[in-house]
Amino acid sequence: MFLRDFTLSEYEGLLTALIQNGYRSWIPYEPSGSDLSPKGLRAVILRHDVDKPSPVTLRFAELENRLGLKSIYYFRAWNGRFEEDVISRILLLNHEVGYHYETLSKAAGDRTRAIGLFQKELSALRRLAPVKTACMHGAPLSRWDNKTLWESYDYRDLGIKFEPYFDLNFEEVFYLTDTGRRWDGHRANIRDRVKTGIQSSSKTTADLIRALSGEMLPPRLMINTHPHRWDDRPVPWVKELFWQNLKNLGKSLLSRLRR
Repeated sequence: MFLRDFTLSEYEGLLTALIQNGYRSWIPYEPSGSDLSPKGLRAVILRHDVDKPSPVTLRFAELENRLGLKSIYYFRAWNGRFEEDVISRILLLNHEVGYHYETLSKAAGDRTRAIGLFQKELSALRRLAPVKTACMHGAPLSRWDNKTLWESYDYRDLGIKFEPYFDLNFEEVFYLTDTGRRWDGHRANIRDRVKTGIQSSSKTTADLIRALSGEMLPPRLMINTHPHRWDDRPVPWVKELFWQNLKNLGKSLLSRLRR
């Protein structure tokens, strides 16, 4: 029997497995998230990179709210604008809104222009939500790595309390991402990488659920998903599958060329 992965029902199964195996939502920069004692407590950062508009984004937020989970939604400035209605509804569902920045790529490597654009877009997003966290967008086709902007500036000076690539110890927090439309896609992953000796052996969401149920995962997790990839509708699902496989091939070739 063919089982489609990366559907809303599969995501619900993943969340249910987390809850059943004792994981709680973790927002690291909140006062309640700064102390994870006792040591045996299990916690997960549910992170969503909203790379483009999709009706699935709100479905994710509604599902998590129904299950009593809180997550962080990182929004890009899509065509120069943020999704105002979606952001307001996500806030009402008790989730966090963050800024998914790519200003160094947009500024073609000019850091002065990039920090100015960062401030402009962050101000626009803060008119919609109390943004305390930012996370870089990988922009794999760009020559510039967006997170290197902070070699010249400090995001804390802009009121950003948390940037996961800088503020988490990934030897202690196991990072799982659906980049590449699989959970072990690090080979086709250009920039969404972290310094860690731990790699995922789960390819599918079903594999990941089995790992959770078998208590084979560490007690601290960050799970990154891109909501537009998770769709129950057959046509968008097939379209995303085709384009993601094509992108994986391109990123793999690009990674070899850069090496």
